[in-house]
Amino acid sequence: MVPINTVNGTSQNTRVVDALSAADSSVRLRAALAIGSNPDPGLLETLVERCAVEPDFFVRDMLSWVLTRLSPEITLPRIRRELDSERARARGQALHTLSKIGDKSAWAWIARDVLHDADDEVARTAWRVAVALVPTEDEKKDLADALITQLGRGDRTVRLSLSRALVDLGDVVEPALRRAATHPDPVVAAHARATELLLRDPETGFDAAVEEAKRIVALGPLRASAGAGETADC
Repeated sequence: MVPINTVNGTSQNTRVVDALSAADSSVRLRAALAIGSNPDPGLLETLVERCAVEPDFFVRDMLSWVLTRLSPEITLPRIRRELDSERARARGQALHTLSKIGDKSAWAWIARDVLHDADDEVARTAWRVAVALVPTEDEKKDLADALITQLGRGDRTVRLSLSRALVDLGDVVEPALRRAATHPDPVVAAHARATELLLRDPETGFDAAVEEAKRIVALGPLRASAGAGETADC
């Protein structure tokens, strides 16, 4: 176990920092909690570096919490550098930490490169964080246009994440979704229409919305509408 009530100063920091790389994830979690209970700006670099390699989700989340306990003046510039890291986990955890800090000034760092990250998990995190940090209606429109280009990407989990991000932007996404619904790629068109359905009725299940969207794309909006009317008359 990580000693929390030990001698002060460098020796205590050394023990706790060493515990961050222990084989047992529970030891690493306890070490992160110990650091967060008495945050030391001198450990900023260690914490950020550990975020980039930590395999356990709960430990990474605790490390992000510790970073929120430090001054944003020193934390934000260091996290900003991680967005350009070659390591996907470093990029993803940096984005997650930015969402925890919640400083709107970080919006300027969520560039299209980040929103279009080749790693699906990083991209999903970027979409969520961008929606949380976007500061103005005009920038929401720009964000919607950037996110629309990702329609049809990935598996169900990725597409659901994108639809949720677009829905969370609100009515500002409607024009872009209408355009995307006529896309020549039926996968993109169906994803756009499914997201439209979710925007109109958030209670609609994603899978049901996708199936309905596929039907509309396959038949065409007019035939699909006529078919629905015939079904209702039966």
